[in-house]
Amino acid sequence: MMKILIINSGSSSIKFQLIEMPSETLICSGLVERIGYDDAIINYKTKGDSLNQTHNIKTHREGLNKIVELLLDAEKGVIANTNEINIVGHRVVHGGNSFSNTTLITSEVKEKIQEYAALAPLHNPGNLEGIFVSEEIFPMAKQVAIFDTAFHQTIPEKVKKYAIPNELYENHGIQVYGFHGTSHQYVSNKAIAYLGLETSKIITIHLGNGCSMTAVKDGKSIDTSLGFTPSNGLVMGSRSGDIDHAIIFHLVNNLKYTLNEVKTLLTNKSGMLGLTGHMDLRDIVEEAENGNAECQLALAISTYRIKKYIGAYIAAMNGVDAIVFTAGIGENSPTIRKLSCEDLEVFGIDLDDAKNKSGSRDLREINTAKSKVKLLVIPTNEELEIAKQAYELVN
Repeated sequence: MMKILIINSGSSSIKFQLIEMPSETLICSGLVERIGYDDAIINYKTKGDSLNQTHNIKTHREGLNKIVELLLDAEKGVIANTNEINIVGHRVVHGGNSFSNTTLITSEVKEKIQEYAALAPLHNPGNLEGIFVSEEIFPMAKQVAIFDTAFHQTIPEKVKKYAIPNELYENHGIQVYGFHGTSHQYVSNKAIAYLGLETSKIITIHLGNGCSMTAVKDGKSIDTSLGFTPSNGLVMGSRSGDIDHAIIFHLVNNLKYTLNEVKTLLTNKSGMLGLTGHMDLRDIVEEAENGNAECQLALAISTYRIKKYIGAYIAAMNGVDAIVFTAGIGENSPTIRKLSCEDLEVFGIDLDDAKNKSGSRDLREINTAKSKVKLLVIPTNEELEIAKQAYELVN
């Protein structure tokens, strides 16, 4: 038996699980969210205990140290010492064309992760920080990286290539890479197994602080909303998603922004934060329900974008068997699911309001009996997928 600690760092969160393999036994799990805020939240669960705490956590390093404190805690901890951890599996967002498979972390791998940090500035630095901290705290464990971009290696050239000079693609790797691949892979496989399909057309919608959609045909990614970096596509927590690139030139040439200011604007100050002043969807939905017009419009903007991609992917696959909602917002926000499925009757999509409001944590259908398309909520488990891949690699 091996104990595998999974570190899944987002732009403002760290999700973690300790899993015993190959039995896939969950020993403990938790989430540190709102990193960078005075009221960061830590959730921690074991088989017999749970806690919820608020701390001032400004960096991913501080968050990781809090996680280790909990694992070693005299009362609520689950390990006596750090040498009990055999493997630490790290979700890494951007692997470019350098990594198409799970890999043991070496100095060369860390250099590549740092190199790609410019393309995933909200993620790769935090992912790398998690690796450095884990190497310090768990020196006896094997460190393994699983890349978000790997699942999207099957995207055909006509989709992944931008309409720019060929040399930029051939010599500099400027192309669609796609992200959230581990999540899209996990939930699409669950959907295919649930539906019992030999051939399948699935649209997976991963909605968290970062958001993306993927067209999955016969279990393979053929198109995805995030591209060269995890910045375009859907409206996200602080990222704008799709935007006319000429706006960048207008900001620089006419409004006198520097390039770094534009980068910060589009990456850290846009999306739902730019539209509402809030980045946490729970706050935005509450404000919208209380009549806040800006929050109501922001919800309309973000879900309209989702519907556009649904239509595009139905066209790309010539149909759809199921649409899957997953991740923190996708799994927990009936408001977003409802708005995303409205006025799509032409595709045979019909949401059941009562089922949609169900608080179940299991895989479930939220479509009506007459809907031609299955609407599924499938809790993602990137951590289990990472544990499986890490265990297979090491063994």
